[in-house]
Amino acid sequence: MVFPIPISNDIFWIGVNDRRTCLFENLWPIERGVSYNSYLIRGKVNVLIDTVEASKSDEFFDKISYLIGPGGKLDYLVINHLEPDHSGAIRSVTTRYPEIRIVGNSKTFRILEQFYHIQDRLVAVDESLSLDAGERRLQFFLTPMLHWPETMMTFDPVSGILFSGDGFGSFGALEGGLFDDEVNLSLYESEIRRYYSNIVGKYWNPLQKAVKSLEHTDIRIIAPTHGPVWRKNPSRIIDQYLKWSRFEADMGAVVIYGSMYGHTEKMADYMARILCEEGIRDLRVYDASKTHLSYIMSDLFLYRGVLLGSSAYNGGPYPPVEALMSKILNTGIRNRLLGIFGSASWGGGGVKAIEQFAEKIEWEVVGTPVQAKGAATREDYAQCAVMAQNMARKLREDQQ
Repeated sequence: MVFPIPISNDIFWIGVNDRRTCLFENLWPIERGVSYNSYLIRGKVNVLIDTVEASKSDEFFDKISYLIGPGGKLDYLVINHLEPDHSGAIRSVTTRYPEIRIVGNSKTFRILEQFYHIQDRLVAVDESLSLDAGERRLQFFLTPMLHWPETMMTFDPVSGILFSGDGFGSFGALEGGLFDDEVNLSLYESEIRRYYSNIVGKYWNPLQKAVKSLEHTDIRIIAPTHGPVWRKNPSRIIDQYLKWSRFEADMGAVVIYGSMYGHTEKMADYMARILCEEGIRDLRVYDASKTHLSYIMSDLFLYRGVLLGSSAYNGGPYPPVEALMSKILNTGIRNRLLGIFGSASWGGGGVKAIEQFAEKIEWEVVGTPVQAKGAATREDYAQCAVMAQNMARKLREDQQ
C-alpha cells in the first residue's frame, strides 16, 4: 500500500496502515492493526478528504506528492470527522499547503479551534450547500453523533462515492486488498462487528437517521475512514450496520463468567455443555478476566442468548464482570435473553448485582438465578441445567 490507489476517475485512496499501535483510542486491542483512510480528488481543484494519524504523516504526504507533484497545491481539505486518528495531520497539511481552505460545518470549526487553534481559511457547509470542486460539486450529509457531534459525510455525485467518515468502518489493517471484492470478507467480519459494537454501537439512532437521509442517494462506492472500500456491494455494509442498530441477533449464546477460584467457571462450562446438548451450535464462552470486553461486546451484538455469571467480590460483582455490565448499559444493547448465575461464600453480591443490571437493561430473564454457596452442589448444577434448557428452548422459539 505504498502508492496511491485509484478508486474512480481522478479519485485516490492515500491512506496508511498502522500495525504498531496496540490499543485503538488507547483502549481497544487491535492485534490485526487498523487503517487510517484518506482520499484525494485530483483535478483543476484538488480536494483532500480527511487526513491520518500524526505518526503516519510522512507516508501520507509521500502519496500526496506522488499525485500532485512536489510543487502542487491543495485547494480544500474536507473534514468529515475531527477525531485525532483522522485529523492528526491537519497542522502539517496547513503548513505545507498554506493556501488550503478547510471545509466543515459549524460544529466542526468549534472543535477544530479547540484541538488545533485554527480559526481562518474556513468554508462552512451544510446539507443545503455544495462545494464547487471543479469537475464536480460535492454534497454533504450532516450525521451528528455518529459518533461525534460534528460528524458528516461527503458525497460525489459524479463517481457515486460516499466518503462516510467513521460510519461503515472496520478494525483491521488493509492486507494488500483495498476493496471489498479484493479480500476475503469473512476474515474481516469479526473486526467489522467489533468496530461497530465498541465504537459506533451506542449511536444506533443517529446511524438509522443517517441511513434514512441517504436512501435516495445514488451510492455506488462507500469509502470509510477505516477498513475496506466498498465498491462491489456497498449495500452489504449498510445492511450489516442496520441489522446491528436494530439489535437483531442470531440463534446462539454467549456464556460469560468472572471466577476467582473456579467455582463459577465450572457452572459456566456445565451450562455451555447443556446448551450444546440442546442443539445450540453457535456458542461462545468467555472468562471476563482474560478476554478484553471489546470481543465480548462484539458477540453480544451477534447472539441473542446471554448467560452471565459472577463470583462475589467485596460484597459486589467480580470487577471484570462489573466493567462489562457498565459497558453494556452505556451502549444500550436491547432485545437479549439473560440467564444469571454465580457463586458466593459468606456474603454474596455477584448474582444480586447481575439481577440489578437486568432490571436496568430490561433484558428478559430466563429462569431463576442460580447462586452456589462455595462449590456448586448437584442441586445447583440441576438448576443450571434447567436454566440452560430454558435458554435453548427460548432461542429455538425465536427461529420459528
